[in-house]
Amino acid sequence: MKLRQSVFDADNWTIITETTGFSGHKAQLILAFGERALLDKPGLYQQLRELYPAAAIVINSTAGEIFDDKVCDDSIVVTAIEFEKTTIRSVQIDISDRSESYAAGRQLAQTLDDETLAAVFVISDGGLVNGTQLIDALNHGLDRIVPITGGLAGDAARFERTLVGLNQPPAVGKIVGIGFYGSELTVGTSSMGGWDVFGPEREVTRSEYNVLYQIGDKQALDLYKEYLGKYASGLPSAALFFPLSMRATPDSHPLVRTILTIDEATRSMTFAGDMPEKSLVRFMTANLDRLIEAAAVAAHTARKHLAVEPELAILVSCVGRKLVLGQRVDEEVEAVREVFGSPSVLTGFYSYGEISPIAPDARCELHNQTMTITVFSEK
Repeated sequence: MKLRQSVFDADNWTIITETTGFSGHKAQLILAFGERALLDKPGLYQQLRELYPAAAIVINSTAGEIFDDKVCDDSIVVTAIEFEKTTIRSVQIDISDRSESYAAGRQLAQTLDDETLAAVFVISDGGLVNGTQLIDALNHGLDRIVPITGGLAGDAARFERTLVGLNQPPAVGKIVGIGFYGSELTVGTSSMGGWDVFGPEREVTRSEYNVLYQIGDKQALDLYKEYLGKYASGLPSAALFFPLSMRATPDSHPLVRTILTIDEATRSMTFAGDMPEKSLVRFMTANLDRLIEAAAVAAHTARKHLAVEPELAILVSCVGRKLVLGQRVDEEVEAVREVFGSPSVLTGFYSYGEISPIAPDARCELHNQTMTITVFSEK
């Protein structure tokens, strides 16, 4: 695998790293993660197409860009990949409404499925899509367990609109899937949160998709405020510091769910993932040191899947972690860099939702408030 990584910042392109012998004309995949306002400017896609004429070019907006051991805003990070023993296939699905998410996931699976499929990476619109249904459809559409990772595009902390594009300027309502094919590619995945849980586990008794109305015999927002105590006055922004742990069934692994909005009139909360009735929820709180430690654990877990050192690592972390960590946000990326060492190329972005299996040989899930890592090496 040969790689080139460039960063666009302050109207200048800078090559950060380039593997000896890399050829732009041979690159098969370009990942461009950038701030929405920069992606709105005309000309980016055409510049990339001229540099990489044969590649699948994937562009998406972010809530922050990652490269090496740094977290940036107001930049575009471009990673060009020239595989030596692996082929790829890419597809873009257009949606105009959340109700189309499941059908989009089935179409992705049907297009990408193949007996030589080694992994799938998905980048989706972060506003229109129902990420839970998209991933459920992908899981059901593939006839075996294949590592599926990725994330939902971001829009800083604005939450206005997100942009995604495959082989075209990015736009609203796009979902891109990339399939990796061949027996010489090894892939490692991991997703870790690092949040502390508190209080008893309770059953969701009334919900609709990602809107939670009732927990046990209490209105969801009333119970949430009761547990937050003095911090309840800081809602809705304070919700980033107090997500919920959710288990769809008593046998399920817990997932972290971020609260997007609250509704005082209906006493409900809207989450960045589905909250099904009869699921079990528990309150969580932030511990900054544990969040950073979890990023390092995720790196170790992803790495142990590989027999060789990772050549490329894609990090997808949550906008909620970025806002909670504040000035310490670089530390979670630095912790990953320390695990992988300098030869590995790191790229990634802060997202509105992370896609990853919860454990090896498990189906993928939609996560919030996690550091999700996918590592690639060719044998």
